[in-house]
Amino acid sequence: MNKVLLTGRLTRDPELRSTVSGKNVTSFSIATNEYVGNGKEKAEYHNVVAWDRLAEICGRYLGKGQQVALEGRLQTRTWDDDQGRRHWKTEIVANQVEMLSGRRKKDYAAETAAGALEAQALAIGGLPASEPLPDDSGFSIAAGIDDGTEEEDLDDAAAA
Repeated sequence: MNKVLLTGRLTRDPELRSTVSGKNVTSFSIATNEYVGNGKEKAEYHNVVAWDRLAEICGRYLGKGQQVALEGRLQTRTWDDDQGRRHWKTEIVANQVEMLSGRRKKDYAAETAAGALEAQALAIGGLPASEPLPDDSGFSIAAGIDDGTEEEDLDDAAAA
C-alpha cells in the first residue's frame, strides 16, 4: 500500500502551471516536525504535487505559512539532464488537501478592503448592496451578494 498522511505548514507559495495538454499542476512544499525528545524538534521537508481541480484550488487558496493536512501517495521520478546525469525526485502526489489555518492573509486584506469600499459608497449615497451594478459587458454584478454561482457564471461567459 502506498499512502501518505501529513500535517504541516507550507514553506513557500504554491506554483500553479499548465501542461502542454492543458492539465493543471501545482507544486509546493510543506514542513513537518518530529519531536525527538528533550523538547527538541526536527524539521522534515516534503515536496507535494497536485493535479487538475485540486491543483487549481491549491494554487488559488494556499499560501506560505498555512497549515494543511494532506493525503496522497509517494512517487519517484527519474530523468537525465543535458550532461547525461541521472536525477531522482521523490514527491507526494496529493489526492486530498485540507486547509487547517483558514485563508491566506492577502485574501482577508482584499475582502476587508472591498467591504470598506462598499460601506464608503453606501455612506455617500451609492447604490444599495442588493441592487446590481451594471457594467459594459452586458452582465450585472450584484454588490454584497454571493449566491455561489460565480464559477458557473464564468463558465457561461467563457462559452459565449
